[in-house]
Amino acid sequence: MTYITPITHDNNLFIGIDGGGSKCKAKLLSADHTRQGIGVSGRANPVQGFDRAIESIIDSASKALEDAGLSRRRLCDVTAGVGLAGVNLPSAFEQISNWNHPFKKMHLTTDLHIACLGAHDYKDGSVIICGTGSCGITINNTFTRIYGAHGLPLGDQGSGAWLGVQALSAILLSNDGLGPATALSDVVCDYLGTTPDQVTNLMINKPSKEFAKLAPLVFEVAEADDPTAVSIVKAGAGYLNDMAEMILDDHDSPLAMIGGLRGKMIEWFSPDVRDRICEPAHAPEDGALYYAKTQSEISQPNAV
Repeated sequence: MTYITPITHDNNLFIGIDGGGSKCKAKLLSADHTRQGIGVSGRANPVQGFDRAIESIIDSASKALEDAGLSRRRLCDVTAGVGLAGVNLPSAFEQISNWNHPFKKMHLTTDLHIACLGAHDYKDGSVIICGTGSCGITINNTFTRIYGAHGLPLGDQGSGAWLGVQALSAILLSNDGLGPATALSDVVCDYLGTTPDQVTNLMINKPSKEFAKLAPLVFEVAEADDPTAVSIVKAGAGYLNDMAEMILDDHDSPLAMIGGLRGKMIEWFSPDVRDRICEPAHAPEDGALYYAKTQSEISQPNAV
């Protein structure tokens, strides 16, 4: 039988949640640091589906509680800092804010905000995210600016999902005789277990994370000097490099880069930009934890 520690004022529970287009990660920490747990679930971008997003938020938080040796029923004792992709759009922010959530309190912000908080040890700075999607943010005193964060099909250049879409488009153009032959055709179609003729039928209406799974193949083919793959990667890296240059030129603050494609994409940046990008101090879920604690201290109202 698991012993459940009584919740007291000195043992408040906080959860930081980082929800993106591929996964949702929650980190639990008690105020006295005697309880800690991690939980991971599926995608949590409300723009890609509200029901799926809240399901992933609850599931990841519940798993974090269990990992800390606590019951899932303790969600009602938790103050949550929730940073989500997509809530930079007012309609998505309002939808999540009005959700009848199961937490004691919920403090909502963007995944960009919590990533920036974590990356710079809870101080001001800038960050570029390059994972399933792509975007950037600068926080400097009371000034905040977001770069990109438009989502597919309108944006997310240089992201995993964007790379996958560009690769499939190149394969289809090649198959139609309207584009050059590319090794992407064999490599990607072998991975998908299909043929160029069936790519559209297979991938139509797939979520962003399914396109992002093709990104490692694009880098693999580009590193083998396939001209089409090289041009795709250069275009994506060029966009992110330009974003980094703009941030560095406009703001006297440190710039970090995070996300699953950070290591691969940064290799294609110009040397001067690459050398000015710092390592993140903490993970986004740590930034979400910090946000939960600080917002709780200033008595933000419950988001219901």
